[in-house]
Amino acid sequence: MKITVLKKGGKSVDRDRSPQDLPSLIQDETNIVWVDIDDWNDQVVKVLTETFHFHPLSVEHALESRHHPFVENYGDYISFTVHGVARETDSHSFITHELDGFLGKNFLVTYHDHSFRSIDHVESLLETSSAALSRGADFLLYKILDQIIDAYIPVVDDFDDSIDKLEEQIFKTKDGQTAILEEIMRLKRSVGRLIRISAKQSSVLYRIASGELGQISAEARPFFRDVFDHLQRVATMAESHRELIGSLMDVQLSVISNKTNDIMKLLAIFSALMLPLTLIAGIYGMNITLPDNDHPNAFWHILGVMGVISLLLLIYFRRKGWIRGFRANSMDEEGEAGSKD
Repeated sequence: MKITVLKKGGKSVDRDRSPQDLPSLIQDETNIVWVDIDDWNDQVVKVLTETFHFHPLSVEHALESRHHPFVENYGDYISFTVHGVARETDSHSFITHELDGFLGKNFLVTYHDHSFRSIDHVESLLETSSAALSRGADFLLYKILDQIIDAYIPVVDDFDDSIDKLEEQIFKTKDGQTAILEEIMRLKRSVGRLIRISAKQSSVLYRIASGELGQISAEARPFFRDVFDHLQRVATMAESHRELIGSLMDVQLSVISNKTNDIMKLLAIFSALMLPLTLIAGIYGMNITLPDNDHPNAFWHILGVMGVISLLLLIYFRRKGWIRGFRANSMDEEGEAGSKD
């Protein structure tokens, strides 16, 4: 548990405080008290329930993990949950960590069981520009939320790069179509999770920025609206990525279908060539008297007839375009489908 105390409008930062000092610190309304908790224990529960007098349900919600983003007004304070992007997140594995918190008139309590870049960043800001954060506890919360939402932008950019790479792989890869489909599905799941988180988080930020909650001052609301706008842009880009990924899936299935058609064409041509040859071999394989049976070069005559028939069929197939250019035509169709998407 880390306790940080600022004076409203001041520049000094006091970090040398213990939980026993919290009651007197909170009572002084000129103080801004930030309690950051990263380890849950009995002392923490005692501080939250007996010092801050938080509702047991709100404390229970903060303790539990895997909550959707939400904000609840308890009168003297608000309880909230938001999700921040994990450090190990990439486009193929979108992972978020939960940040729970309580905001009162002159205090902010945050709880997280994973490292948060936004928390680390704000702590470093206290050393260099504490005056900007000493305007109130709501401004302190704004800075944390702003850093959380800004961390979504590189992930969205990573989705852009992954989609571009997949577009190239779809037309270049001859084998391993299943691997590409798996890659597309992983990307689709990650984008879907980003959309779900951003949608629920947008509703939280909207309530905070709209003036519905009295713990947010009128001076701080424009800053929260700016954070809300950033998240809306992230949500819009995520929706666009989902549509692009759906198009990638359609193109990949079309490529697989065209490749399958190429194989079927090749097998059909091979079967068409073999059919008359099999017929001739079957007829001359019967134990009856047939023309040219007694000729000493009958075997070579039959092979010659088979060769001529095969050559004539190949010429016919080529003039129809079934042999020359059918592969190129299928790739042109794939390219046109990709350009339309």
